[in-house]
Amino acid sequence: MKPAFALLITLATPAFAAPVNYTIDANHTFPLFETDHLGFSTQRGRFNKTSGKIVLDVAARTGSVDVSIDAASIDMGFAKWNDNMRGEGFFNTAEFPTISFKAERLSFDGDKPVSAEGSLTLLGVTKPVTLTLTRFHCAPHPLNKRETCGADIIARLKRSEFGMTKYIPSVSDEVRLIIPVEAYKE
Repeated sequence: MKPAFALLITLATPAFAAPVNYTIDANHTFPLFETDHLGFSTQRGRFNKTSGKIVLDVAARTGSVDVSIDAASIDMGFAKWNDNMRGEGFFNTAEFPTISFKAERLSFDGDKPVSAEGSLTLLGVTKPVTLTLTRFHCAPHPLNKRETCGADIIARLKRSEFGMTKYIPSVSDEVRLIIPVEAYKE
């Protein structure tokens, strides 16, 4: 093959960006949930241990998410309430120690992912869930200089669909998820 022809083929072939792998930063990713409590207040809890991987291919507008949450890491603000939430009527962490979310479909607006369609597994029940991503941003982290992406994630679900029915309707069936997430490039 003549060098000029090889160069022409190279220039005519579009460049494809490879998928980029990210590891969730457990120090800056805390899934939060909130629910109405007896009509008096909105109660909130969070999970303190989260891990997972995110793959982004911005050029192809594809990606995937695989997240695991340690259900026993629930934090409601005091030990007795934490123990109650770990029990059989709620998260039943002895039998179901992990909550997971897996998505193979991301939707993009330009070069930014805006939602992740996947499956949430809670209490051994798997249901489709769409997470909405806001404030998506990637840049070198100012302290460790690693490429980092972050977003705020929002979703609503009905806990009864996963078999968590204790105290409904006194404690609302609808649960709002709010997840700040940061992940660093591998």
